[in-house]
Amino acid sequence: MDFNILVILLSLIGLITFAYRGFSVIMMAPIMAILAATLTGLDLMPSYTELFMGKAVTYIKSYFPVFMLGAIFGKVMEETGLARGLASAIINGLGKEPTKAVISIVLAGSILTYGGVLMFVVVFAVYPFAAALFKEADYPKHLIPACIALGAFTATMDCLPGTPQIQNIIPTTYFGTNLYAGPLAGIIGAVIIYGVGGFFVIHRLKSCIAKGEGYGNHTLNEPVLDPNAKLFSWQVACLPLLTVLVVNFVVTEFVAWNPDILVPFQHMKGVPLVAAKVQNVVSIWALIIALVCGIIVALIAGWREVKTVDSMSKILNAGAIGSLLAIMNTASEVGYGNVISQLPGFAEVAGFLMSIHIGGTPLVSEAVSVTVLAGITGSASGGMAIALELMSQDWLAWAQSIGMGPEILHRVASMASGGLDTLPHNGAIITLLAVCGLTHKESYKDIFVITVLKTFTVFVIIFIYSVTGLH
Repeated sequence: MDFNILVILLSLIGLITFAYRGFSVIMMAPIMAILAATLTGLDLMPSYTELFMGKAVTYIKSYFPVFMLGAIFGKVMEETGLARGLASAIINGLGKEPTKAVISIVLAGSILTYGGVLMFVVVFAVYPFAAALFKEADYPKHLIPACIALGAFTATMDCLPGTPQIQNIIPTTYFGTNLYAGPLAGIIGAVIIYGVGGFFVIHRLKSCIAKGEGYGNHTLNEPVLDPNAKLFSWQVACLPLLTVLVVNFVVTEFVAWNPDILVPFQHMKGVPLVAAKVQNVVSIWALIIALVCGIIVALIAGWREVKTVDSMSKILNAGAIGSLLAIMNTASEVGYGNVISQLPGFAEVAGFLMSIHIGGTPLVSEAVSVTVLAGITGSASGGMAIALELMSQDWLAWAQSIGMGPEILHRVASMASGGLDTLPHNGAIITLLAVCGLTHKESYKDIFVITVLKTFTVFVIIFIYSVTGLH
């Protein structure tokens, strides 16, 4: 094997190994990147300050408002009890029969994520009611993470058009699309994932019940629900979620931005990193406006839990501070990808990926690249950002040469990012299991089936596109 390619592989293996062992990606990504750079002859300090930090800062500039506002919105929904009110209404309302129990958990997670609540917050909101339901019905607790993952980590994360999750936002910057790109492809993918995934989890639950498995003897993170707690009605809890969806749709579809609005800023001295054209940022602007409106509505709807300025400041500050870790993790992975892209061996790797001409379109090349990088980094947004930063312009040029619109590139990239990202070292999976008080050994095999299903679904969508030309 060529030495330069070997250096890249060893660097990737090092990053995934340290991440799996619990080392921060913020720290290990630059170390692994600089190590690879120096081994291939690049100077150490410029590789860090110019290559690594240059792209990391660009990513933060583009997406920090979305991360911050999304985290604040999720924190307000969590601390006011609005998220718990909605989750309780759905899970307790549908009943305890096995099929309904699974559907209720999946539905609760899906509604919250599609409404703009961050996946981590959804886990905290849904788990207590899911655990109480499974415990009362004496269903095996180890299946709860798979139910939550199917609801919060799948279709509403990256398939369904309009979802405000970051995995659906990132492609807009590279392809000039909006959050509703490739709607038919996304809806078909969601139907496959919910249909097959739901069938699998329900089958697993019924099989475990038939074998006599019960809830089990669990003592870690067992929920204690106050039966006298006054929860918000689901109608009130839905108001902030609907606000985000409706405002985002209206601003995206009906607001005509002046195409010259950026020109004055592009000519200002000392103003860096201004977008090249409005089309690249309007989707982010729309979501920023929608999230601000959602936060205001959530604060008003949940006012009984936010009675003082001090309590409001604590909630808003916690959300803002919490967003820093999320964006720094992803920005570090983007910086890492930029360093790797400049190494001598990357041209061969990129050439191989671009040589995948199955179906005569760039879709398989794109899906493979995003899937593999998301799996390696353990991050859907990080893996996709690396892949799009490195090769999106090549895929876009290829698509234009065959008359393919950028919308399907957007949807395939988004869906591919949410497949192998949920390998064992993924932060969301580790958090999910920790919140549920379970281990990888107890619950990960069922989550892995959903991971494989999501990865498989992307290629089904590509096949359907090649046959029918759907968008």
